[in-house]
Amino acid sequence: MIIANDLRKSFKTKTGPVRAVDGVTFQARDGEITGLLGPNGAGKTTTLRMLYTLMQPDSGQVLVDGVDATRDPTAVRRSLGVLPDARGIYKRLTARENIAYFGQLHGLSKAQIAQRTAALSKALQMEDILERQSEGFSQGQRTKTAIARALVHDPKNVILDEPTNGLDVMTTRAMRGFLQQLRSEGRCVIFSSHIMQEVAALCDRIVIIAKGQVVAAGTADELRAQTGEDNLEDAFVKAIGSEEGLHA
Repeated sequence: MIIANDLRKSFKTKTGPVRAVDGVTFQARDGEITGLLGPNGAGKTTTLRMLYTLMQPDSGQVLVDGVDATRDPTAVRRSLGVLPDARGIYKRLTARENIAYFGQLHGLSKAQIAQRTAALSKALQMEDILERQSEGFSQGQRTKTAIARALVHDPKNVILDEPTNGLDVMTTRAMRGFLQQLRSEGRCVIFSSHIMQEVAALCDRIVIIAKGQVVAAGTADELRAQTGEDNLEDAFVKAIGSEEGLHA
């Protein structure tokens, strides 16, 4: 389980401080997919970066399986698999070598790396690119490699920042199936998106963020009830108070 409690984060700019995250609180449970939905610039990526310890919150608390991310970030990182907004795979390495390198960083044996690589490549439908050098990969192939690399150590908690961004229809379908598999394995899955249909199709619970704050949270049915709207898209627009940034 991942718990965000009253997270706040500001950044200095030439015109003064900007508060990117302003009191975000939510829970992501094991065996569920929790979606962070919001327009561009809502604070989703900043929130995720605090969850996976890339940034420290100015105030508030992140708990991952009961461990405080500020007090013991190393333990939290061991229990997390993260696809950040920047994919950053090593172009001179093959997909297999990218995965193996991260496995070594996590202290896995060669046998463990081989077993996890085989399982992940099958689940992500990437057997045909394992031995190919990553330079020249399509966006979908880079994303698959980055996800496999992030999950090589078999983490219980998975955080994905817009995993289907820029993917074609077939690759998006495969990615959705993979996320559902992670849920069926009892993992805690958080992913951010600004694509309404994707969140509606995948998520057990939805957290809507706008202007750095949680403006609504719950199941799709609960969000419709909270806003008095029959359609989830209309519920989203009503919750954020604007159609700006909405991707139908």
